[in-house]
Amino acid sequence: MLRRRGLDFRVQLRAGRVRELMGESTVLGDTVRILEERLGERMDEVTVERAVVGIFFTGVKLSTGHGGICATPIKSIPEAVCCPSSAKAMPHSGRLRERTIRASIADALGDRPMRKALGIAVVSALSALCDDVCPQPGYSVTRGIDAVDLLTIQESGNVVVVGALTPYLRALKQAGQPFRVLEMDPRTLKPDELPFYAPVEETDRVVPWADTLIITGTTLINGTLEHLLDLARSGATVVVLGPSVSILPDALFARGVEIVGGNVVTDPNRLLDILAEGGSGYHFFGKGADRIAVQRSSAP
Repeated sequence: MLRRRGLDFRVQLRAGRVRELMGESTVLGDTVRILEERLGERMDEVTVERAVVGIFFTGVKLSTGHGGICATPIKSIPEAVCCPSSAKAMPHSGRLRERTIRASIADALGDRPMRKALGIAVVSALSALCDDVCPQPGYSVTRGIDAVDLLTIQESGNVVVVGALTPYLRALKQAGQPFRVLEMDPRTLKPDELPFYAPVEETDRVVPWADTLIITGTTLINGTLEHLLDLARSGATVVVLGPSVSILPDALFARGVEIVGGNVVTDPNRLLDILAEGGSGYHFFGKGADRIAVQRSSAP
């Protein structure tokens, strides 16, 4: 979601990959390591049974019956203008069924946007499997609720929203709460939201101003999430939300996040059918997936 002028989405993804190669931990890298520790050999027995790359969201169903989801970064593929160049974005199309989990995890940790999103969906599904076979204490899960509903807007102090998250911007405007919105494309904002707009060049100055920091989960895809969390000041309430962060929350909590708002896939086949028909959250909430809010119940 965030992009500095002259720095495109692929460069950001490579920056995230560089973190891994230099030994710096990332949210996805740490999550994969936790999954490996908890699932053990069971993880290598799992395959991808079905995968759908929809216009708005990408979803998978594993051989265990668990489903996962991630946003589709369709705007981040400038080369998707003709068949030869577009084929590079998803070179395994038609051969995704029964693909090994390790290959999908490699994509999740890689720097190809579409493949990364599919890999994150697999990590999401593995997280659901992990929650079933080896649930962990330390956090509470509330189903059927939006993560921001756990906040009292009027008591949120200075709020920074990363991404044009319309429902939250509307609530902030109605409450008269001071806020700024960091967004790559100001055209996504309504005219009455533009006075609160902050260009991405001001990220390093604006984020530490926040008493409450609300971050879109798409930052997990474009490699900016870790930097945003590093910028959050001590004591700030940090919320990360969206289908793309429907993963084990441990790595996020370890970085100071208080609430994670994702989705739990309740009917993988129905969800994937909806995504294959161009569906969005408005189509699959309450059908193939439900919102969940995960909250730390003890200090990390």
